[in-house]
Amino acid sequence: MTWQQNSELDSIHHVAIEVDDVKGAIAWYADKFRCQISYEDDTWALLQFGNLSLALVTRGEHPAHVGFVTENAAEYGELKTHRDGARSIYLADPAGNAVELLDADSVKPTVTS
Repeated sequence: MTWQQNSELDSIHHVAIEVDDVKGAIAWYADKFRCQISYEDDTWALLQFGNLSLALVTRGEHPAHVGFVTENAAEYGELKTHRDGARSIYLADPAGNAVELLDADSVKPTVTS
């Protein structure tokens, strides 16, 4: 299934923040907010919220970033396949912030209406 929210606008799939302890961060967010764990391992987790997902990433393993779903991710270079099956490429915006472009065909929808 192809990612699709509003065909007129691009979608932010997730925001990734750095944490020291993935399991501890999951416990904190799950205690404070209504969310579902979409993926979890020792170096990162993906928490699904009503409007987007929050990635919890460990320092040095994954950069803090914003992940966008796009139909043309491959136009920016070779896509890397991740453990969860998503394919993407990282770039930097003009200010040096990490941006992940996810191939729309490789991403499962995480937000339901």
